[in-house]
Amino acid sequence: MEFVVEHPNRIRAKWYSLGAVLAELHVPDRRGKLADVVLGFDAEAAYGSADNQHFGCTTGRYANRIARGRFAIDGTFYQLDCNLGENHLHGGSRQALDKVDWHGTPVENALGKGVCFRYLSPDGQEGYPGNLDVTVTYLLSASGSLRIDYAATTDRPTHVNLTNHSYFNLSGQGFPTVLHHVLRVDADRYTVADASNVPTGAFAQVEGTPLDFRLPTPLGERIGDPALRPANGYDHNLVLNGAAGSLRLIAELADPLSGRWMKTSTDQPGVQLYTGNFLRGQPGKAGRTYPGHSAVCLETQAFPDSPNRPHFPSTLLRPGESYRHACVYEFGAA
Repeated sequence: MEFVVEHPNRIRAKWYSLGAVLAELHVPDRRGKLADVVLGFDAEAAYGSADNQHFGCTTGRYANRIARGRFAIDGTFYQLDCNLGENHLHGGSRQALDKVDWHGTPVENALGKGVCFRYLSPDGQEGYPGNLDVTVTYLLSASGSLRIDYAATTDRPTHVNLTNHSYFNLSGQGFPTVLHHVLRVDADRYTVADASNVPTGAFAQVEGTPLDFRLPTPLGERIGDPALRPANGYDHNLVLNGAAGSLRLIAELADPLSGRWMKTSTDQPGVQLYTGNFLRGQPGKAGRTYPGHSAVCLETQAFPDSPNRPHFPSTLLRPGESYRHACVYEFGAA
C-alpha cells in the first residue's frame, strides 16, 4: 500500500507498507526544480527483489552488525540469523523489518503530514527474544524537512536498534555519482572495526584519517585512501559529538551542482556513513541505474555490536521501558 504527502513546490514524499519504506522524496534545487533524491523502485513489489539493497527501508530489529549473530541477556544466549558471513546484519535475511508488511495510517499534527507504520514482531522472529511492538512515524513539513520517529516496547528483554536506510543523491536519483557531494559530520571519533567491519571495542580519533569530516570535505577527496580499500569506500560508524538522547545537528551534506543541501539531526550516539560501495548498477526508478558510489547513506543509530560491548551505549530494552529514536532530514538549496 502506498502513501503520498505533498507540500506543493516544496517537498513531496511517497512511502510503501513493505518495509515501511521511504520510496520517493522530491525536493527543489536552486532554481526551484524538483527532483527525487532517494534511490528505490517504481513498484512496491520490487522492494522484495534481489536488487533491493535496503533502499529507504526501516532497518532492524538491529541495524548494522552483531558479531557472530549472538548475544546474551541475563545469562541466556540468543542466536540470530548470520546473513553476512559469520555475522548478523540489519535484522536478518528472512523476516527482518525491511522484509515485512507494516500497517500504515495517515497522520497530521503540528510537525507536518505523513504516515505512521506499525508492526508487531513476534517473539523469536529472526532469533530475537520478545514480542516487539514497533511504530515508525514519518512527518513531512511545509518548511522542507522529513522527521522520522521510532518507538518500540517489548514483553521480554531484547536488543533494539532501528534506522532508516535511505540512499541519498542530491543531484537526483540515477545521477552516476555522489563523490562531488560535500559532507561535514560533527564527530571527533569512530569505532575501530575488524576485517569484517565489526567493532573491536576500541575508539580512535578521526584526525589524520580519511574519516575526518569535521570540516566540509568532498566525499571523493579521500575515497582512494588505502585505509578505505577493504570496504571500497566509506562504511564506518562515526561517534557523534554531543549528548545522546538530545536532538542535535550532526551532519550537513551539500551538492554544488544542484545547490541542494541536507542537514541531519538525531538523538542517537552514532551515524553509519556509507557511500553505496556495493551498488552494482541495478535498475531503479524511471529506468535509471545505480552504480557504486552513486548515493550516500547517513544512518543514525546506536553503535554496531553494542549487545556484545558493555562499554558502548546500551541497546537493551526491557518490559516497561520504551525505545525512542528521532531523526530529522532538513532540505534546502543555495
